[in-house]
Amino acid sequence: MKPGQWLLPVLAVAGVVVAVLAVVRDETLPLRAATRAATTSSPGSRMDAGPFASEVTGTGVVEAGSGNVAVGSPVPGIVAAVTVHWGERVAKGTVLFQLDDRDLRAQMPSATARAQEAGVRLERSRYELQLADKLHDRHVLSDEQYRTRRFDIQADEAALATARAEVERIRLEIERRTVRSPVNGRVLQINVHPGEFADSGAQATPLMVVGDDEHLRVRVDIDENDAVRVDPAAPAVALVRGRPDLRTDLHFESIEPYVAPKASLTGSPTERVDTRVLQAIYSFQRAELPVYVGQHLDVFIKAPPAGPAD
Repeated sequence: MKPGQWLLPVLAVAGVVVAVLAVVRDETLPLRAATRAATTSSPGSRMDAGPFASEVTGTGVVEAGSGNVAVGSPVPGIVAAVTVHWGERVAKGTVLFQLDDRDLRAQMPSATARAQEAGVRLERSRYELQLADKLHDRHVLSDEQYRTRRFDIQADEAALATARAEVERIRLEIERRTVRSPVNGRVLQINVHPGEFADSGAQATPLMVVGDDEHLRVRVDIDENDAVRVDPAAPAVALVRGRPDLRTDLHFESIEPYVAPKASLTGSPTERVDTRVLQAIYSFQRAELPVYVGQHLDVFIKAPPAGPAD
């Protein structure tokens, strides 16, 4: 074979090799990018090394000691006034906001008048019964007429009770339009303003959030695979993310006996979206750690080493 005849086969083989290398490189790029994203996360999302030789780790969310109370409205209506501010300390029963109640206040005078009218009718019936007693004793009034007077009193008493109940109903409806704090604590969030419509029932974004932030607690999500390793009597430590020098010991409060789907996702491409978690509640004093309600903490719970099945 002449030397020039080798050129075309050599070039064909080289082209095939280059094409294969290019395909392999394109397929490995996403995997490398995902690996770099998983291993070089930002300091704010990185979980620092724990203080125990063997431990269970979890992400915790700071809550108020009384729980984050999402304040709602018992009835839908237009907000007339908001009487508190962000961060304001409130006592139980403090007015938080007021719904427009002018329609109910307009009904009160007529309802009160009807109650007064029913009271007058009852007094008249009682007076007529006193006269009927004398006439009945003298056999001037028949038994039927006398019993009719007594029935009139019973009817007027029922009418008066109905009128007074209507007045009380309107008064309670007016009171329901004044939303008060259910706990002692601090106003953590305000999501309603005067003139806005406040709907009743559960809301994706609560109208207000109040809670006792003097005593804080942290709700820890523990992977279901580590749930059996959690001992309520074991020591636990919480660290502020990115600040391993800011840490505090935790006091165990309770474990919610239900493994629920994980609610908070990090967005990592390698994260399992079907993960279920066990939620454990720990408490600590605000003076022990300068954090805010809603802040994430890294929590480490001392635990025995994972078994072969783990």
